[in-house]
Amino acid sequence: MSEINRKPVFLTPNKVQPHYPLFVFLPGMDGTGRLLRSQTEGLEVGFDVRCLSIPLDDLTSWEDLTQQVVDLIELEIAKNPQRQVYLCGESFGGCLAIKVALYSPQLFDKIILVNSASSFHRRSWYSWVSQLINVVPRWLFPFGALGLLAVLASLDRIAPADRQDMLHTMRSVPPETVLWRITLVKEFDVSDVQLRQLTQPILVVASKRDRLLPSVAEAHHLSQVLDNVKTVFLPYSGHACLVEEDINLYDIMQIEDFLDRASQSELPYVVDY
Repeated sequence: MSEINRKPVFLTPNKVQPHYPLFVFLPGMDGTGRLLRSQTEGLEVGFDVRCLSIPLDDLTSWEDLTQQVVDLIELEIAKNPQRQVYLCGESFGGCLAIKVALYSPQLFDKIILVNSASSFHRRSWYSWVSQLINVVPRWLFPFGALGLLAVLASLDRIAPADRQDMLHTMRSVPPETVLWRITLVKEFDVSDVQLRQLTQPILVVASKRDRLLPSVAEAHHLSQVLDNVKTVFLPYSGHACLVEEDINLYDIMQIEDFLDRASQSELPYVVDY
């Protein structure tokens, strides 16, 4: 995939497939999009994949970031207006996906939310953590990332090389950016009435061993609010489930009958997630 630009861009895999349905992925708090690499090969079985990458020093508001993402998606759709569009957001990207889908609902056929950070307000201790970031010396942040990694991921389910990649990615994000994105998530305010405006089929994926966010509770909440929703609970996964070796998002979508014919392939085995 291409390198990060000075404004949000889409990373494009080497395998561009313009006649396949478009799969747009909005990443977690790091915003780099680098950590989707473990899922890209599986998704390319049935999709033309694009992954959002946000500059490391980006301090854009929800409104501006939403508009920028919509503009990028519209440019991709213009290349083939007839194909379906799947929108997927993980963690911070889950909040952004909801914002984007509410802003331009006509663009998307299906939506996937993975451990969405829309549950952030259910963890009150995040408020004082975000304040603590203001007083922690900048040189301590690389060491703090190491401790956060154990909270963010089920390390025994992640290959050593991917663990190192996660740690490197986390350390690359400046503390000012971390604080800003935490502030955005704290300010994320979408009512149940607004959520009900999303009429597309929605797949909600939640990790039962998420130690960072109450993703299971949020999945139950979304399933009660949304009319056209399916929920999947990953019993052994942590927050960063898409980096785990045994998790294949494409297979999950196929098992849950969330794929249209244009995106389907023969499932080679039964996945125990």
